[in-house]
Amino acid sequence: MDKTDKKLLTLLQKDCKTTNKELSLKLGLSVTAVYERIKKLERENVISKYVAILDKTKIDKSFVVFCHIKLIQHSKEFLTTFEKEVVKLDEVSECYHVSGDYDYILKIFVKNMEEYREFMVTKLTTLQHIGSTHSTFMIGEVKNTTAYSL
Repeated sequence: MDKTDKKLLTLLQKDCKTTNKELSLKLGLSVTAVYERIKKLERENVISKYVAILDKTKIDKSFVVFCHIKLIQHSKEFLTTFEKEVVKLDEVSECYHVSGDYDYILKIFVKNMEEYREFMVTKLTTLQHIGSTHSTFMIGEVKNTTAYSL
């Protein structure tokens, strides 16, 4: 990946709907060259997908919770069972297996505290092998980006 690819990726991260013509003008390349570079980056899975980023307040998902999960045991069976189940939960947008006091951190988007309580009672705590949970609620968003610095 050269300097031009990195600049192209930076531009696409800002707005992936930018046309190849607009990109070609910004990069000083032909439209065909831009198209070929994008296709190459897609083939190599540098670009894995294109998404629309929604405004969580407009879709009633502005209550953000970081839930720390501790499993009752660290066996491979318990880890894989938990991971298979947690990926099915629509409210969970991100799940990370982490080191430290907890085993997993989940990022959860719901409408409000009542909806989070319902999620905890009917979905999350019904998953097997959970020993304990600790929830932290977002007060304000300081930085939220999907772009990587290249």
